[in-house]
Amino acid sequence: MSVQVPASISAETVEEISAQRDEPDWLLEHRLTALSALDGLDLPDVIQTPGRRWTNLEALDFEQLVDPLNQSDETERVDAEGASVLSFVEALDTHEELVREHFGSIVDPEENYLTALSAALFTTGTVIYVPEGVDAEDITIRAEMNSRSLFSQTLVITEKSSSATILESIETGTAVTDDRFFSNIVEVVAGENSYVQFGSLQNLDEETYHVTLKRAVTDTYATANWIEGNIGSRLTRSDVETKLNGDGSETKIVGAFFGHNDQHLDVNARVWHRAEHTTADLVTRGVLDDVARSVYEGVQDVGEGAWNTSSYQRENTLMLSDESEADASPKLIIKNHDTEASHSATVGQVDQEDLLYMMSRAIDFQTARNMLVEGFFVPVFEEIDVDAFREDLSDLVIARLN
Repeated sequence: MSVQVPASISAETVEEISAQRDEPDWLLEHRLTALSALDGLDLPDVIQTPGRRWTNLEALDFEQLVDPLNQSDETERVDAEGASVLSFVEALDTHEELVREHFGSIVDPEENYLTALSAALFTTGTVIYVPEGVDAEDITIRAEMNSRSLFSQTLVITEKSSSATILESIETGTAVTDDRFFSNIVEVVAGENSYVQFGSLQNLDEETYHVTLKRAVTDTYATANWIEGNIGSRLTRSDVETKLNGDGSETKIVGAFFGHNDQHLDVNARVWHRAEHTTADLVTRGVLDDVARSVYEGVQDVGEGAWNTSSYQRENTLMLSDESEADASPKLIIKNHDTEASHSATVGQVDQEDLLYMMSRAIDFQTARNMLVEGFFVPVFEEIDVDAFREDLSDLVIARLN
């Protein structure tokens, strides 16, 4: 069933957003096409079992959450030598043809209701362009959300034999006395033999509904790695995906989340093997306390022509409360026999023998439990190349434990 378009959104609204930013005609048409598709689009699919939808996106009141003409953010961008790290407005001035070629080429605006809503209304975002042969380290984008709703688009383009490590973070800035909605779409175009690690850290306040779709497409011998950290929000719907379209290309999707109070985290990792000799590794670790709830779906889809594929998936959730709840649904879809693949998912509590041993060595219960939880996240921390991201995520985990 499609979702009703809020009364606050019209062609005039979209035209005003575009005019304020002095956008070219082709981008306005892109927005209007997405807007016109809204009426016929559904929300993203969620995992269902008989009698139960694990995440209720239909409960989102877009009429109340979306305020398209009053979007506000403070964003700091730190670039690297040889690379362009620009706001969308700046990128349209200096790299318009590049943006036009790739924007919307990976995430179709008409894929679902949320992608179309973002394509029609986005007012902030970043374009990162790394030319051939350039190594761009420690690109940083730190944003504060200062409005009831905020729609963001990020586009990353790495050319042949280039590399980039990127940290994008979002938190709540100026308080708004209502529920809030943040949407973020990320597209990564990984050129031949290029390397991208994209880290995303979300620490929005717990009055915010957060949805994000991040997707990369790889060329021959390219690598697209993701690190996804979710700490804040009331409800998070996070989709992190890679399409391995080039022979010999690789991806690693590493996720970490820590829910407490009544937070709900719907976390998904997906990879499509569409070329020969491709490799994927999906690793997710999460902790839940109080009455928090998590839902995880991991999909490894190996196509008929994806010979000599290696694809692995692991998801582990640690429960700190008897009232918290976790569901996991790892999936393998394999269409040829020349594949090495595995998947696993576990849910459990803190090991009582480990806890007892530490307490017998004069470590109090709270400290012992916290040490075990920090150790649980170590495999995720070890995958992070961006020092600032590793430190920020570790600090947020420790703060949550305390």
